[in-house]
Amino acid sequence: MKDATRRRFILVVAVLIAGGALAWLSMGNIGQNLVYFWSPKEVLAAGAKAEGATIRLGGQVKTGSLQTGSTGIVTFVLTDGEAEVSVRATTAPPSMFREGIGALVEGTMGHDGVFEAGRVLVKHNNEYRAPVDGKHPDDIYTTTEGL
Repeated sequence: MKDATRRRFILVVAVLIAGGALAWLSMGNIGQNLVYFWSPKEVLAAGAKAEGATIRLGGQVKTGSLQTGSTGIVTFVLTDGEAEVSVRATTAPPSMFREGIGALVEGTMGHDGVFEAGRVLVKHNNEYRAPVDGKHPDDIYTTTEGL
């Protein structure tokens, strides 16, 4: 073998080994690390397929459904307007969490039909309004004073 041919052969083999290693690292066990985002309607439609899988469930916290237990467990219902899923959160939700707000929970669907959430996030817009004259910004836009 000539030196140029030998170098090309080594280069091709090295590229193939590196490509194979990269493919194995990126594709191997990737399915176990994925977390899918589902709506309440999709979770209920999946039935037994949703049980045990790590899921991110998003929707609105149904008004009148929020309950905080003495043990710190929070229960509520998430809805997308078409379906409702009961949620039991074992961690304290953020301070902005309340009824009627968009929420995202991460956890698993239990065999009893209750979603067990280990993480609760609040959906909100990124609009910031600074207080004006000591009033909360939302109070400025909801008052009828002076009209």
